[in-house]
Amino acid sequence: MVAITTINETISFEIMGWHKIWSLQNKLSIPKEKIIKAYQDESEFTFWKGLRIPGTEIPRLITAGTFYKNGRNFWDVSNKKNASVITLRDHYFKKLIIEVENPEAVLQQINTP
Repeated sequence: MVAITTINETISFEIMGWHKIWSLQNKLSIPKEKIIKAYQDESEFTFWKGLRIPGTEIPRLITAGTFYKNGRNFWDVSNKKNASVITLRDHYFKKLIIEVENPEAVLQQINTP
């Protein structure tokens, strides 16, 4: 799971608990100007998430870490119902596919100018 906070014009995505180990990340800080949009889309959850470099994937249990499929994407999802997709421009990652506690609030927080 990921906790999101906004400080000035930067959004911080803090990976929580054991997910830090599975995803091999602690925190991602992204300037708001690099975020294109945030949305929910179950079509992102295909069987093949991409080439894992590095990360963890146990089908139907957890996908966490960096995966390469049409660009470099960061995943941290164990419950896809609470997952949000955040598309980025001019950043190391093309997309963040992350599980959050309240997806509706996160989408509003990120998509509000």
